[in-house]
Amino acid sequence: MPDLSFESQLTGYVCGVDEAGRGPCAGPLCVAAVILDQDNIPEMIRDSKKLTEKQRFNIEPLIKQSALAWSVVEVSCELIDCLNILQATLWGMAEAVARLPLKADHALIDGNRAPILGIPAQTIIKGDDRSLSIAAASILAKTARDRIMIEMDSIYPAYGFKKHKGYQAKAHLEAISLHGPSPIHRRSWATVRNLATTAQ
Repeated sequence: MPDLSFESQLTGYVCGVDEAGRGPCAGPLCVAAVILDQDNIPEMIRDSKKLTEKQRFNIEPLIKQSALAWSVVEVSCELIDCLNILQATLWGMAEAVARLPLKADHALIDGNRAPILGIPAQTIIKGDDRSLSIAAASILAKTARDRIMIEMDSIYPAYGFKKHKGYQAKAHLEAISLHGPSPIHRRSWATVRNLATTAQ
């Protein structure tokens, strides 16, 4: 279970940063930054992957209401194609921290790569399972992205985005092969390029 072990070693405002959507071949990347009120933390905060979709959507408003500050950044598939997924992720992380309405003194970053932030940053492997601040950010990033993909399902119903959220599920790949890529597919992904050729 995530806790405040990393946060307690730091002074000032500590933000957790995490993303959702690095793996899918469609849709945006979403990155969140959260500064928790360490005296008012909702129960059930944990790695978003260990929660059901319903649980994530239920806890999302509790995090937003109780946190000292939070932000969510959407990184478009066009920017991902332009920069590559790693650079797009780092850009999104920096932007999420910069957009916090309360300036953070330290950042805890999920993973092993940190962007240049102008404040001290610590990367934590599997941080969303170890730090409550990162876990909270993982939930906000995931719910923001899921909400976008559910909306995209109504705009591009042939692809089943509501179900698989743009990940490379068999039904999703078959839909790309049949219909070609939609405007929200990542054209730099080899899978999308190859299936686009098949659909022509």
